[in-house]
Amino acid sequence: MDHFDRLVDLGESADVSGWDFSWLDGRATEERPPWGYARQLSKRLGSAYASLDIQTGGGEVLAEAEVFPRTAVATESWPPNVAKAARKLHPRGVVVVADPDEPPLPFANDAFDLVTSRHPATVWWTEIARVLRPGGTYFAQHVGPESAFELIEFFLGPQPEARRGRHPDDEAADAIAAGLDIVDLRTATLRIEIRDVAAVVYLLRKVIWWVPGFTVERYRERLRDLHEIIEQQGPFIAHSTRHLIEARKLPR
Repeated sequence: MDHFDRLVDLGESADVSGWDFSWLDGRATEERPPWGYARQLSKRLGSAYASLDIQTGGGEVLAEAEVFPRTAVATESWPPNVAKAARKLHPRGVVVVADPDEPPLPFANDAFDLVTSRHPATVWWTEIARVLRPGGTYFAQHVGPESAFELIEFFLGPQPEARRGRHPDDEAADAIAAGLDIVDLRTATLRIEIRDVAAVVYLLRKVIWWVPGFTVERYRERLRDLHEIIEQQGPFIAHSTRHLIEARKLPR
């Protein structure tokens, strides 16, 4: 087995449940946004009455909070993540609800004064507005447009129609249309360095919407091409985009 095959097998056998990316240590790096989402989230949870974290993954980011409100709920759709989040969050008093990430959210109107999410795959603004109390806040960090497109287009070719997706201006307009007022909107472009093809396989297995239907067998030759580029030229460079968004539900 050559070096390429060993790296591919390593990435293919890694556990991709949850949203802990520590497996990539030494294999890939990504800059962090300047605003410190986890720190700000913890502060807001400390002063909330009832909170909801949407698409919590394995609960890794939410679990960093120092304290939680008396009523604290998290939703997640993928069964391995639901189980992982429950193990991490239940001891902290957070209820984890299995939810398909499609409307409606399984909660009453005006149920929460704080709704949060980090990197949601989908954002249903009308549902967020419905479950927020008047004056309540949605606070989240979203993935922005063209995120990791250098890597995505390496496998899929040019994706011009997808480049506008997740644009913060569009999301802000949708939030306003749902009855929310934009309080804060910040953006950042961040450098990604990928140092071996094992990291590529891991990422494409974990972030499944980057290259839909990805399998090693299907993309083996393209993986080998990328492996050779990294071996000859050094780390593969891509860029992620993020935006911090805070929106408040207008009082009736």
